[in-house]
Amino acid sequence: MYDLLVKNLRVVRPNTEGVVQADVAISGGKIAAVAPDIAADQARQVFDGQNYLAFPGLVDAHMHTGIYNPLHEDAITESRAAAMGGVTTSLNYIRTGKYYLNKTGPYKTFFPEVLDASAGNYHVDYAYHIAPINYSHIDEMEYLVEKHGVTSFKIFMFYGNYGLHGNSNMQKDFLMTPDGEYYDYAHFEFIMRGLKRAADKFPEKAPHLCLGLHCETAEIMRAYTSIVQKEGKLKGLRAYSAARPPHSEGLAIFIASYLAHETDCANINLLHLTSAKAVDAAMMMATVFPHINFRREVTLAHLILDYDCECGLHAKVNPPIRSREDVEYLWEHMLAGNIDWVCSDHACCKAEFKTDAHEKDNVWLAKSGFGGSEFLLSGLYTEGKKRGLSLNRMAELLSWNPAQRFGLPSKGDIAVGYDADIVLVDPDTSFTVRSADSPSTQGYSVFEGHTFSAPVKATFLRGNLIYQNGEVIGKPEGQFLFRPY
Repeated sequence: MYDLLVKNLRVVRPNTEGVVQADVAISGGKIAAVAPDIAADQARQVFDGQNYLAFPGLVDAHMHTGIYNPLHEDAITESRAAAMGGVTTSLNYIRTGKYYLNKTGPYKTFFPEVLDASAGNYHVDYAYHIAPINYSHIDEMEYLVEKHGVTSFKIFMFYGNYGLHGNSNMQKDFLMTPDGEYYDYAHFEFIMRGLKRAADKFPEKAPHLCLGLHCETAEIMRAYTSIVQKEGKLKGLRAYSAARPPHSEGLAIFIASYLAHETDCANINLLHLTSAKAVDAAMMMATVFPHINFRREVTLAHLILDYDCECGLHAKVNPPIRSREDVEYLWEHMLAGNIDWVCSDHACCKAEFKTDAHEKDNVWLAKSGFGGSEFLLSGLYTEGKKRGLSLNRMAELLSWNPAQRFGLPSKGDIAVGYDADIVLVDPDTSFTVRSADSPSTQGYSVFEGHTFSAPVKATFLRGNLIYQNGEVIGKPEGQFLFRPY
């Protein structure tokens, strides 16, 4: 007897073409069979899929849980939002310093606190990418790989002179770094060398040991911020984009790529590319350094919003929302197969905290980041369908590719032996985005008022129904994912 049989589905799989009419049988949290007309009496429980499209559970490769709110609280509410969006695996960035746990110290003491705050609070499976901030953190990378299954690390290239929200002369206080330490290009180089040492020590894990980079250059940003502020001609998101110009992304990508070449750091993820200049730089570097295994990421917001969007300062984020021309350029490369995955970059920044209480229209005082994981599948489906993006390609971008990159071989497909992570959507209906419908505590959405197709009707995590028709179901049962394997 199967534990659960989900009948009457149109199954969407990555690395294939077309949609298959089938039922999905589940045992022990795994997919046991995918075939048409599996008899209902072979299962203890039957769920009618109503001829919905069935996608593999989404692997949201870029989230920030606990950045603006206590981690143990954010884990609950924002993973509920993720489940609403069809996300079954949440990959979160974490670091020492201000925000998150608001403390520094070795990861041997810091990361267990992160895990303690996470345990029993996530409604979806979860893992963490870690940013080595202090010099001593580089020496801990092998420990994190071996003892905690952390296979992905991050560099925030602009943190040398910038904080989360803009120019800063207090980076030492923000990052809580020891005296005599600098968060600079030399530190980035040594992080790459540290990852190379880990890959050499654990060759069986090496294919999944990777480094993600937020590519912006603080020096360019500092100069252009000063120019934009002195001129005073631009306001809002246009001003913020001009202050952190696209060529700052491009230059950072060049620097990061050369350092990867210099250090023989094999697996590089270029995160949240936003502009034509950033994508062109990424493509050039792949040609110049073919021995580097590059991956290119974009966010849903950068595929939908431009800097004239109605949501205004709620859409302040790093790197910035760009021009409509940049949005369409991202789509050109998406359709050409040059983008590897789409993520949310979800960071719940509550409405009362997002903008300055006294100067609500001042972009320089607004906080950076916003949520959106709850609309990840529907948003990509809506915009992608308009442009001819296939359903199978959507499954690759949202599930298969990030699962493969980050060492999650049981995630990302609807096939025998995989985790029974399945999301059902109704492609024949649409809905208007309302932040009030989201379980997130953010209180607004940058997609407010947009009409999206294919609302999520049900989300299954390892065969357990965790979301259905607007309601999150059951207690948090998400598991920490020790990677790889």
